Amino acid sequence: MNKKPLILVTNDDGIFAPGLKKLIEIARRFGKVVVVAPESPMSGMSHAITVKIPLRLKKITEEKDYVEYSCNGTPVDSVKLGEKIVVRGKPDLVLSGINHGSNASVNIVYSGTMAAVMEANIDGIPAIGFSLLDYSHQADFDAVDGYIAEIIRNVLENGLPEGVCLNVNIPAVQKSEIKGIKVCRQAKGRWDESFDERTDPHNRDYYWLTGMFKNGDTAKDTDSWALANNYISVVPVHYDLTAHHAISNIKKWKMNVK
Repeated sequence: MNKKPLILVTNDDGIFAPGLKKLIEIARRFGKVVVVAPESPMSGMSHAITVKIPLRLKKITEEKDYVEYSCNGTPVDSVKLGEKIVVRGKPDLVLSGINHGSNASVNIVYSGTMAAVMEANIDGIPAIGFSLLDYSHQADFDAVDGYIAEIIRNVLENGLPEGVCLNVNIPAVQKSEIKGIKVCRQAKGRWDESFDERTDPHNRDYYWLTGMFKNGDTAKDTDSWALANNYISVVPVHYDLTAHHAISNIKKWKMNVK
């Protein structure tokens, strides 16, 4: 590469999350880095955007080839602000994470981390989301440093197919236990959810969402299998939600509107 690539970094755990700091550290080895991340945790926000209040940016740090902002919006807002206001153009790559916790299987639907990646993808920008299966604030990211750097390097050098971004999940094990990287598909798991129903001191009902992840998809070509067997999973994803395989079947329906 003749010039340093411009990399936009964001997350959904907030500007102070250790996972974000690690991803910034790795990204700075490859090029100029712009950070725009939510000022507070935004996990589970999916592709939410802010439309009812003004968005604001706060510059935190600026030095050679690096600038860092927090914003009062969502992960998707962060990408939009990064592209349209801070960079005022398209970065060469968008990175999101490193998320504290899994975004494998159906979790991608709820993920703010991956929504930021999808937003970049919509604008034709190569993008990668990284997640470590450890929800602790003290999660150890050093063990996966080299793997993340290699995935970033490959995307910068080889690009991604049009309309495709990457969902990368990493098992929370020691570096010596990681068996390698598997490119695979998203497992067909789901959350079996319920609500913990309670009553407050004013006799008003309130509810805490709870649930258990269930995965009946035991095939060995899925992200869930890879992670359970100490592989890093790499799932190519896209924002086109069309069920292409169903089009021909539904076209056969007889719809008689009078």
